[in-house]
Amino acid sequence: MKFIDTAHIHVRAGDGGSGIISFRREKYVPKGGPDGGDGGRGGDVTLRANGHLTTLLDFQYRREYRAKSGGHGAGARKTGKSGEDTIIQVPVGTVVRDESTGALLGDLTHHGQDLVVARGGRGGRGNAAFATSTNQAPRHYEPGGDGEERALDLELKLLADVGLVGLPNAGKSTLISVISAARPKIAEYPFTTLVPNLGIVRVEEGRGFVVADIPGLLEGAHLGKGLGIQFLRHIERTRALVFLLDATRDRPQDDYRVLRAELAAFKKDLPRRPSLIVLTKMDAVPASRVKEINRLRFGRARPHRISAVTRKGIADLVADMWKLVEGREKGTARRKPESRP
Repeated sequence: MKFIDTAHIHVRAGDGGSGIISFRREKYVPKGGPDGGDGGRGGDVTLRANGHLTTLLDFQYRREYRAKSGGHGAGARKTGKSGEDTIIQVPVGTVVRDESTGALLGDLTHHGQDLVVARGGRGGRGNAAFATSTNQAPRHYEPGGDGEERALDLELKLLADVGLVGLPNAGKSTLISVISAARPKIAEYPFTTLVPNLGIVRVEEGRGFVVADIPGLLEGAHLGKGLGIQFLRHIERTRALVFLLDATRDRPQDDYRVLRAELAAFKKDLPRRPSLIVLTKMDAVPASRVKEINRLRFGRARPHRISAVTRKGIADLVADMWKLVEGREKGTARRKPESRP
């Protein structure tokens, strides 16, 4: 399925039904009093978060949504039927803004959460509501109120416990395919991953966490380079970060600085989230560089060294990722010495 993370739609709630002018007409009651009923309320337009949806693709094909209007009042003080609401299903993680003002209307973060984005018009009063001691036969009524109408911007931000961050071809897709059931496209060239992938990592029976494979970032990503802004938004909600650095590159420490700088430029607090540093592709590091890579430090943190191909270091990495998710470690996780992959 194609991944779409933004959409623009137009919604209009139902108009309220009008009240009516009516008088009792019964045998032997030639001058019955007013009995015009009120109009029914217009239906609302509501967005509902659905945990089974993963994209805003449907809104590429339908952009107009309207609720039903309320029914008009009737004689014998009968109120018109209320208009039926329109419920629009959206993925969990959808942020909703008013298109004209940019105002945040809501953030749908859990399954079943509702957000009313356009309220139905009120029903107008019938002439029975206007009867007084001095005006016992009123001949006026209220029309129904207009339903609200607005254009909306929808933006999907993935909800994940851990975000995998790295330059293109750093091994993110390979890692998520190893530690979860996700099956992203994998190839030895940059930008294989063009959309975020989610995978569920099972730690033990009934316990696990969600990992997001964020497409590779480039220097200048916060300015939109390499579709960076579209990708960076999906990191905002993650509770922890895992920086993946290709150990076969000349200076992985420079790549780490680039990644942290891009995160900070996009949102200042992102680099301060609990994190792990991982050197990937250790199976492909030339023997002449293994000692150099093993001595690498990132501040006071010792990185994980893994090979997704041989599975070396994967179990320890998953265990430390789980610690971050559970909040048992603060800041950048530190590694104990380990044998090289």
